[in-house]
Amino acid sequence: MSQTAAFPRLDIEAFRVAAPEAYEALGALSRAVDATGLDKGLTELVKLRVSQINGCAFCVGFHLALARRVGVAQEKLDFVAVWREAGVFSPRETAALAWAERLTAMATAPFGDDASAALLSVFSPDEVIPLTVAIANINAWNRIAGGLAFPPPRASVR
Repeated sequence: MSQTAAFPRLDIEAFRVAAPEAYEALGALSRAVDATGLDKGLTELVKLRVSQINGCAFCVGFHLALARRVGVAQEKLDFVAVWREAGVFSPRETAALAWAERLTAMATAPFGDDASAALLSVFSPDEVIPLTVAIANINAWNRIAGGLAFPPPRASVR
């Protein structure tokens, strides 16, 4: 049985109406990260990569649009799925993408102190906290949007 046959496909607006407190709470997490001053382009790259890993079409489309809006270079958007080999990402972007992948896969790939040591070589402890919150938040959104089969956003919605 296909996912859409087993469960009706919802969209972001239907979710917002059905679960306004959850929608607002997830939005509040995003705003809290933004309020720390952590680079928005960096957080959008991380959200895009996590959404690719989790296979969330809605979130990939949404965060591609936001990344473009905040000025992330098209070359980086083109290569985020293969960031290790691309050679176009800064040391901070590389560390953030590695951290995002580690946290996203932590249930199946436990990690030791080396992961946080690499991160702390380019981020302050005060920056690691909002970065980690951003990663947790996009993982939550991926599970909601993917689980409820949100369609990718239309260009006019982005």
